Amino acid sequence: MTRERVYLFDTTLRDGAQTAGVDFTLADKMAVATTLDRLGVDYVEGGYPGANPTDTAFFSENRTTRATFVAFGMTKRAGRSVENDPGLQGVLQAKAAACCFVGKSWDFHVVHALGITLEENIGQIRETVAAAIEAGREAMIDCEHFFDGYKANPDYALACAKAAYDAGARWVVLCDTNGGTTPDEVAAIVAKAKAVVPGENLGIHAHDDMGLAVANSLAAVDAGVRQIQGALNGLGERCGNANLATLIPTLKLKPDYAERFEIGVSDEGLATLTQLSRAFDELLNRPSNRHAPYVGANAFATKAGIHASAILKDPRTYEHVAPESVGNHRRLLVSDQGGKSNLVSELARIGVEVGKADPRLDRLLAEVKRREAEGYAYEGADASFALLANRALGRVPDFFTIESFRVMVERRHNALGELVTMSEAVVKLTVDGETLITAAEGNGPINALDVALRKDLGRYQPYIADLRLTDYKVRILNGGTEAVTRVLIESTDGGGVVWTTVGVSPNIIDASFEALVDSLTYKLLKAGAPAP
Repeated sequence: MTRERVYLFDTTLRDGAQTAGVDFTLADKMAVATTLDRLGVDYVEGGYPGANPTDTAFFSENRTTRATFVAFGMTKRAGRSVENDPGLQGVLQAKAAACCFVGKSWDFHVVHALGITLEENIGQIRETVAAAIEAGREAMIDCEHFFDGYKANPDYALACAKAAYDAGARWVVLCDTNGGTTPDEVAAIVAKAKAVVPGENLGIHAHDDMGLAVANSLAAVDAGVRQIQGALNGLGERCGNANLATLIPTLKLKPDYAERFEIGVSDEGLATLTQLSRAFDELLNRPSNRHAPYVGANAFATKAGIHASAILKDPRTYEHVAPESVGNHRRLLVSDQGGKSNLVSELARIGVEVGKADPRLDRLLAEVKRREAEGYAYEGADASFALLANRALGRVPDFFTIESFRVMVERRHNALGELVTMSEAVVKLTVDGETLITAAEGNGPINALDVALRKDLGRYQPYIADLRLTDYKVRILNGGTEAVTRVLIESTDGGGVVWTTVGVSPNIIDASFEALVDSLTYKLLKAGAPAP
């Protein structure tokens, strides 16, 4: 059976750039374009040349090798010729193989936003497509507000789509710009659009204002469109665009789609999706959505003991696809909801070998549940869990002993008369029977503690020379200034290995220090430091 081709159009660098709090640099755009190109999407929309210096510089050369590089713009302005419209000319002169122009298809917008006649708008669509084709570009029209426009005036919305196709547009994209259309409506309206534009020339651009962008995109494919526009991790204006990190695996792994359609992403590319998604969030300096379908850290995580037991017998009992297919992995969480099956599985995952009948497992499970009741969360702190397990099994040497620590915060005027806040920490510890006292200043009390703690570990100092902290998160577990605090600290070393430790206490500094000590101890254990 011959499968039909569905084309993936990525708008992360254009519509995604409209996300609140997202501001791509030129270097960011270049890195993302390369990543998307490598993934296997068919089109990479790079932005709006001429709209800002970054986008103008980005379009000074073609930024993809496999995917078609796309410049975005508006249809010709009223009262100007194609030659005298600087916005249109900026798009046509960009180093891009294709141009995607947004055109009005809702009569309400044409009259009230553009202030022109319905016929003038259709003429602008035709002239814009013709100009792009004459310039040697692949032409596309995004029919803005198409679904709202169709519901208000179906004949006019269809006339706009038909005008673009008749003028030679390769793709006529039906946009649910406000994100207020349901899958049933999408399917019915796409069927009407196919009467004037062939399905192989139709696309869908869905927004997620009702949480239906992915569902609407799939409904449009079922109804006949053959291009899907979306963004990585669902970036986009307001609530975002259809999430390509969800759509891609659905199209490739679900038989109802995989048996009928093919996309440009290979199995090998699919297996990089989780890493790509999380690396993109790192570039944006924002936490990844742990509950994201397919690629989230919790997408294949199970707490319930009976579920874990079933998964160990056959993963298909509680997993709809194999996590490895998208580059993710299974996690049977160790928590107060889990049983021994979860514990044994997690110990194996982190490399702690222990027999299933070992009586120490029962004590370890009881200790985990006691600590979770106090506020610890080991599902996000593998290193602390590994230390807890290895300590229960007698496999963690006492590399050093903390005798005491002290933190001082002083707010004063410096020699220049500026008001400054200084933090100083003193740590007293014992290594090989020798007492070591270190002091350090830092950018806040936690940084001062970190610097002081790592300043002198005696003979273990070489083992921690490449250790550095990369993230610090605080969670208040109950209200009030006396609240119990959970601290997560992420650390890394020269080899690029990353681990997370946890500390819990009513005192935020004490919780932080606990996580810092765990980080050091885990590093020493991982590096094979000799026991005292």
